Amino acid sequence: MSFLAFLSVAGGLVNIEEIPSAIDLNVIFFLIGMFSIIALAESSGLLDLLSHYVISKFKSTYAAIIGTFAFFGLLTSVAVNDTMAVMAPPIVYFISKHLKIPYRQLLILLAFSITIGSVMTPMGNPQNVLIAIGSGMSAPFIYFIEYLFLPTIINLVITSFLVIKIYKIPNNSIDIGTIPEEKIKNKKDAILAAIGIFSVIVAMIVNDILRVMGKPSIEQIGFIPFIIASSLYFFVSEPRSLIKEVDWGTIIFFITMFIAMDGVWKSGVASELLRVFIPSKPSDTIAPVLISIISIILSQLFSNVPFVKLFMDYMRELGYTANNIVPWISLAMSSTIAGNLTLFGAASNIIILEISESRYKETIPFSEFFKIGFPVTLLNLTIYLFYIYLTSYSL
Repeated sequence: MSFLAFLSVAGGLVNIEEIPSAIDLNVIFFLIGMFSIIALAESSGLLDLLSHYVISKFKSTYAAIIGTFAFFGLLTSVAVNDTMAVMAPPIVYFISKHLKIPYRQLLILLAFSITIGSVMTPMGNPQNVLIAIGSGMSAPFIYFIEYLFLPTIINLVITSFLVIKIYKIPNNSIDIGTIPEEKIKNKKDAILAAIGIFSVIVAMIVNDILRVMGKPSIEQIGFIPFIIASSLYFFVSEPRSLIKEVDWGTIIFFITMFIAMDGVWKSGVASELLRVFIPSKPSDTIAPVLISIISIILSQLFSNVPFVKLFMDYMRELGYTANNIVPWISLAMSSTIAGNLTLFGAASNIIILEISESRYKETIPFSEFFKIGFPVTLLNLTIYLFYIYLTSYSL
């Protein structure tokens, strides 16, 4: 992506003076803030504590799988998908040994759970951040929860059950004897991380409510987690170490992606390609299905984040505004669950694969992932679209 950004500037598609306007600082500061808070939660042991505490509460194989992976999904909605993709594989390895289930099978379920869980909030994954901020919708947190919370819970449970049946996993009694308190590495930092996560969620909900009521509110919502994270740096034990733990690679990727996609858009190639699929603004009835199908297919080619950036520009060109909530929500949902179709549909899948191969010498065959991912994606899409239509027509 960085080389494509270079070519966009060197080729004259993006003037060097236009680079600051091409980069959406609202998104960049949102990511820096969230990555800082989640890095603190991970380094302090807070995420480990939560995960192992949940695992230790289940007494049967089915309950452990469905409950734990639903929890991973819910945690992803506030912890960002790539963070969970880094943190969860060692925990899943621990689970696989205790449940005597092949690690590969649970890794595939982990990938599905992280993808599904990240659908329902603006901070669940990078493409949701882009849509929540770039669409201009007045209350993104409220709208995401309204349309996507319940179908996400349903999909997390049903997907786990489907994987159990596909792999014919037996249901046995279990007793995972963990001592959750031992997972905390730094109690003060863990408390600060919990305060940070809670503060971001509350601040975004309150801000959304104020905007809906027409009261004074923060327009640039990306600065909310950044300001909260900035206050935490003053109190953490090792602020310099925490800064090193922030996922700067993803942030640099976003900066270069904004420049590169600005160049691609100005070249006219992307708009011509998208015009083949959607030549004009579809009706409200067809839009969610059409946007979803295109998103799932093209996310396999472009990867979901660059695709969303390009498609958002095209949607605005077609006339979509901040008031068209359902199309934006449909884009967020479908571009995310595209990660359940193939390994290359989401960066979090690749992270899980790399960690499992390097640490545990276990890989996930592309064919096996697709064989299970196809029915899972179809099922997820059906449930999401049904609920989106049900909710939009009932309003």
